[in-house]
Amino acid sequence: MLGLLIIGYAAGVIAGVSPCVLPILPVVFVGWATPVPGENTVSTRRRRSLWVVAGVVISFSVATAAGSALLSIFGLPQTLLHNVGVALLILFGVGLLVPKVAHLLERPFQRVQVAPRNGTRSGFWLGIALGLVFVPCAGPILAAVSVLDARHRVSFSSLLLSFVFALGAATPLVAIALSGERLLTRNTSLSARIRRWRPAAGVVLIALALAVSFNWVASFQRALPSYTQSLQNFFEGNGFTSNALRQLQGEHTTGSLVTCENLAAEGRMAALNMCGTAPHSTGITGWLNTPGDHPVSQGSLRGHVVLVDFWTYSCINCQRTLPHVEAWYRMYHRYGLDIIGVEAPEFAFEHSPANIAAAAKALGVNYPIAIDDNLATWNAYENEYWPAEYLIDAKGVVRHVAYGEGNYAADERDIRTLLVAAHPGLHLPPASNVPDQTPTELTSPETYLGTERSQYLETGSMANGRTQQFNLITPSRFGYTLGGTWTPTTQYITAGTNARLALSFEARHVYLVLGGSGSVQVSVNGEVRDIKVSGYPTLYTLASFAHDTAGILHLAFSPGVQAYDFTFG
Repeated sequence: MLGLLIIGYAAGVIAGVSPCVLPILPVVFVGWATPVPGENTVSTRRRRSLWVVAGVVISFSVATAAGSALLSIFGLPQTLLHNVGVALLILFGVGLLVPKVAHLLERPFQRVQVAPRNGTRSGFWLGIALGLVFVPCAGPILAAVSVLDARHRVSFSSLLLSFVFALGAATPLVAIALSGERLLTRNTSLSARIRRWRPAAGVVLIALALAVSFNWVASFQRALPSYTQSLQNFFEGNGFTSNALRQLQGEHTTGSLVTCENLAAEGRMAALNMCGTAPHSTGITGWLNTPGDHPVSQGSLRGHVVLVDFWTYSCINCQRTLPHVEAWYRMYHRYGLDIIGVEAPEFAFEHSPANIAAAAKALGVNYPIAIDDNLATWNAYENEYWPAEYLIDAKGVVRHVAYGEGNYAADERDIRTLLVAAHPGLHLPPASNVPDQTPTELTSPETYLGTERSQYLETGSMANGRTQQFNLITPSRFGYTLGGTWTPTTQYITAGTNARLALSFEARHVYLVLGGSGSVQVSVNGEVRDIKVSGYPTLYTLASFAHDTAGILHLAFSPGVQAYDFTFG
């Protein structure tokens, strides 16, 4: 962990001098120019500069490592912290322009002993506001911490890494802030005119807040050359950092279970193997389809063949496996097969037990479902895929691992083999005859729309939580473009005025996870249809064809509809 923290600090320093940080430098530089009236000493200015940076470090690190999780716990919008930061910057700017407003802003903090007196307290709160809107160039370290937060897997290690990264980013900011103080110290005439700079500092704050709110900052950042990219790749793109981040996220790379998982991922696991003792379910936050929704005890599974199926209800690949898994449960449960469907959420809306219960009922899932809200069991199995199946024999040993769709007949043969091995002489009914709907044609890759994984977007980049205007163009193969107004988050984009999307696809079926309330107009190959969107976020079928089809899908969204990711079949 120490090595990762050192690299995290270095990555933060690089981020602190990258093009992404330039928009906030004027605010840091003029932080010394905004003391409380009558407080204009060198020590006060210096403390104020340092407290501005301290506020940035604290608010940015906490918002990055735990902000999304905390907002989800309290049912608050994911853009709340960002909007609070913008509002505070505007208030501070107005306070610098209008002294009476400044005094009103100071009153709530008079009893807060976060910072020393002598005019430095407001500098700390200015830094808090600035940290909520500070978005440095994100490399693997910052992305890993953000993903952990979005999936409610915040730990002390991830919070510490976020803080160290923010501390590194603040190091250049401290130097800039202190250079401003030295400039005043050496130039007495400039120091004497400091109060005249208060309105100018207020204008800077308001301008920054507006730039952040209307996403003008992102356009400025994109126009600058990425002169720190090679340094960032050197520190964050090496094997040591990659392995350390996998461990931070609970992804291990040793053990017999991992060996079987590697064979499954490579498509080379064709028979029963000895993959090691099955991990126990851990950290399960709720159960469905059990008597009284009580947990399934480990003792009740002893001597049974068990299929642990990792899935999530909005995943089309998972949905296509369900008819087979449900058929196996109906046919073989009486003969000693237990199935545990571990619902491991990929998106924030999939954390809701009510959403899971409604989706399970609609999909016909009637075997026990373990809600792995914090991905604790997912981590115990060192799993990385949806869907994923772990077949466990009557002695508790994992014998087969399968990822994705297909090979259902072979999987069923393995189940039957283990049942007969557990109960010699057992006579089983004929195998199930559920049609295999696994696509055999080349299809488009799964396409996520949130900022966390938007690699197929071809109309510029997106800034998390900031409403942006896009110009729709024709996408290239497997790409998509946006038009009109959209507000992105890590996991989805929300439609605004005249929101449109064009997708280049190759598939027989095109699906999209949608949330919110409204409608989506779908246009493809001259055909137009409207889809009504309401209720919890779930998977909608946009288009289906008699055979594999390539084309451009045009979508028009009503304001407020949320789009998560495309899947294909």
